[in-house]
Parts: sequence; C-alpha cells; structure tokens
Amino acid sequence: MDYRQLGRTDLNVSAICLGTMTWGEQNSEPEAFTQIERAKSAGINFIDTAEMYPVPPKAETYASTERYLGNWFKTRGDRADWVLASKIAGPGNTIDYIRDGQLKHNRKHIVEALDASLKRLQTDWIDLYQLHWPERSTNFFGQLGYTHKAGEDFTPLEETLEALDEQVKAGKIRHIGLSNETPWGTMKFLALAESRGWPRAVSIQNPYNLLNRSFEVGLAEIAIREQCGLLAYSPLAFGFLSGKYEGGARPAKGRLSLYSRFSRYFNPQSEAACSRYVALAREHGLDPAQMALAYVTQQPFVTSNIIGATTLEQLESNLASFELKLPDEVLAGIEAIHKDHPNPAP
Repeated sequence: MDYRQLGRTDLNVSAICLGTMTWGEQNSEPEAFTQIERAKSAGINFIDTAEMYPVPPKAETYASTERYLGNWFKTRGDRADWVLASKIAGPGNTIDYIRDGQLKHNRKHIVEALDASLKRLQTDWIDLYQLHWPERSTNFFGQLGYTHKAGEDFTPLEETLEALDEQVKAGKIRHIGLSNETPWGTMKFLALAESRGWPRAVSIQNPYNLLNRSFEVGLAEIAIREQCGLLAYSPLAFGFLSGKYEGGARPAKGRLSLYSRFSRYFNPQSEAACSRYVALAREHGLDPAQMALAYVTQQPFVTSNIIGATTLEQLESNLASFELKLPDEVLAGIEAIHKDHPNPAP
C-alpha cells in the first residue's frame, strides 16, 4: 500500500480509504467488522464515515455506521492504528430527525454533532472532521450549473471556522476538511484560515470518477497548489462503472437498482459513456471496475480513493485495483471517451 501526506499535516494516509456508507443499511455489523479486518490486513489505515450514514439516510438507521465503528474500536482496541474521518451533516429537507432538522454549521451544531459522534465512535478524538456539504445553496450533488440565491441566510464561514478551531484546541479533532465544496468555498476557507490563524482545511471530499471529472475544472489546481488533496468518493459511480448495469441489467442488490435517489446515472449520455469504458477495459484484458478505480487513485491531486463494498468479494476486487498501473494506450482510450462524453453523470 502507498501512503500519502494528508494536506500539510504529519499524518500519512493510505492511497485507498475504506468507505462505510452501506454499513447499517446493506451491511450488518459482523459484515462491517469483516471489511475492517480485511482492509487493515491490506495496509489501509484510513477510514471515512459520517453522522448521517448509512445512505440513503433514514431516521431508523441514523448514525448506525458510527456505532458499528465504535463497537469495533471498543472490542479490538486499535483506535490508534487508524486515521478516522467523520462529518457533520448540513441542511436538507429529508433529515428533519437530526437536531430537529434545523441544521447549521454554527458553534452550537458543531459542538452537539461532534460530541455525539465521539460518543458513538467510542473515541476521544477524530483525526479529520469534515463539513459534509455546504450550508449555503450552491452546486453540488449532481449539479454542474450554479444558481445564485440573493439574500440567503447561512452561517458565516468565519463562525464555522472559529468553532472548529475551538474543537481543535480542545483536542476533540486534529484536522478539518471540506466535502462537496466548490472552488469559491474552498479558497474562502483557506484564505480565512491563513488570515485568522484558524485550522486549515487539509482535504476536500468530492465525487470523482470516469463519468464525473468536474473536479478537474476548478478544484484540481487548488488541491495541488494548496495541498488540500481530494478524497475521491463514488469512484465507481455507485457501481455503474463496473459494467453490472450494462444492457439495462438491474441486479437485485445493486445500489442503483435499490435506491431511486441515484437515478441520475441512468441517462443516455452516461450509459453510452459507461459502455465504452467497460469495452475499453475488456479490450485490454482489464476488470472494468479495477480500471476505473486505478484511474482515480493515480491522479496527482488525489490524496486517497474512498472505496466501498457490500460484499467481501467486491472489497477484494477493489483492493486489487491498487496494484494496477494503467498503460498509456488505456489512458489514451479513456481521454478519447471523455472527450466524446464529458461528465455525463455529475
């Protein structure tokens, strides 16, 4: 396993991060434990969760993922072996069961969310605490275009950073990160941190895959020059790039079959692009999913590639992608497809 510096910190994280979004929905606690054990044996030291997980979010499963992790740390006693990342949720119409649904990134909510996560995780600190998505209205979660909402009321970024600074000084979190953030938001957070002496974002967790390379447009340069690297989520576009949905197939346990909220992947442009990526992989004797994952991992602006799995077989395949070095002809083929089908599934 390769290890990469997390921002400007003294932490080195594995190039593959274990994602946990299915734990508590599609995976039981014993299955989660098996995944953690296998990931650790492969050299993974980085694990990512969130107070909102599992996804799709529901009141009855709320925070199950953090509880599973907390039970692992309690039974195995290996908390210090992991770089642990979690997130505070932002506002949303479907999550009225979290802090009465009036979600903010202000001091009150940060303290309440963090303390609750620490209790569930059965730990005294979180290594990387992230803002799951902006409190303000902007273009994320499938939106490429930006529509401005004049006069919108949201917590000033200064208040958010100052509150996070207090938690860093209290020893509850070591570093902060962003997620589903824009170029403007990222640079604003970085500038405020520099001018006020507040914690500097060390990473940005955004979607990045062969069907959505929008990160490259405005954020890749920031990630490299500012040492605020990408933690790439959805590297397989919820399994779409594995080829298992080819030809209209809808495998019973596939996330895109089970949950209509991810239906944005089913459009003519993304299906056409995906078919070509799958064909390219098979033409070169590669597993389509491993090709897609390897492409993400090798990008210079990526700190870690967040993989998720619902079965141990999927996890083994995903882990094997780290050993795959894509030849020039495959990379050229990927660029040709991207030119014809740019970002069909943001």
